[in-house]
Amino acid sequence: MADKPWFLYLLECANGSYYAGITTDVAARFLAHQQGKGARYTRANPPIRILAQAEYADRSAASKAEWALKQLPREAKPGFFRSAG
Repeated sequence: MADKPWFLYLLECANGSYYAGITTDVAARFLAHQQGKGARYTRANPPIRILAQAEYADRSAASKAEWALKQLPREAKPGFFRSAG
């Protein structure tokens, strides 16, 4: 049986900022963030929508992509997903 894929996701928060993370279930993780059960950052800055997501074969690949995404300037982050996955 194959392992579940991992996803890198990018959220837009109510204050206009972005939040990036990884998970195996983007919809469930987004709901957790909205309910204040996600990361500390999204408890203080609630997410309003999922901007983008990309699928990766494993956690390691998703983590490396997350690190690469976080190195980019804000304006380049949504475009990262056009070449990701």
